[in-house]
Amino acid sequence: MQTEEQLTAETFPASPEKATLEGKNKFLGFWLFLGGETVLFASLFATFLALRNSNASDPPTSEMFDLSLVFIATMLLLTSSLTSVYAMYHMKNFAFGKMQLWLLLTLLLGAAFLGVEIYEFKHYTHEFGFTITSSALGSSFYTLVGTHGAHVAFGLLWISALMIRNSKRGLSLYNAPKFYVASLYWHFIDVVWVFIFTVVYLMGMVG
Repeated sequence: MQTEEQLTAETFPASPEKATLEGKNKFLGFWLFLGGETVLFASLFATFLALRNSNASDPPTSEMFDLSLVFIATMLLLTSSLTSVYAMYHMKNFAFGKMQLWLLLTLLLGAAFLGVEIYEFKHYTHEFGFTITSSALGSSFYTLVGTHGAHVAFGLLWISALMIRNSKRGLSLYNAPKFYVASLYWHFIDVVWVFIFTVVYLMGMVG
């Protein structure tokens, strides 16, 4: 078996994330973790749907939600999913520098998404008095969207830590599965956002 120091673009496995038993275990563990995350978000979506008309004195969501702002946030996050795909493409081709570059772009887009989301929350709070305590709708909305935002922040920290820790180590069969699993996590939170965009914002605009 080749040592990590002997790995080259020609000898690097086509699927480095599953080339070792440890990598396969990380892959399996991630899917088990994802099952729990799916149950969490399913519960939050169910709660929001049950309370979406319990807005007390808050204005209707059709008057509050700014779809143009949400669309910008959506494009930022979906584009970050694409850049993470390119990062994993270069990882599989043993191009560590290019992988780091595309991951950096992923981080910048993800951070921009969080910035837009924070601005959105402040806008609802100051313009309409729509807060987490103003109504049952407010509680379910901020809990669902805020939990997703917390997952985005965690994903940014996760990818950043991997990039910094391995900046001088380069790619290996030890860290390739870690990058790959982090990328899968990023895709997961992108998929969750698509559901949020549809269930929360689009349905909120039609009442």
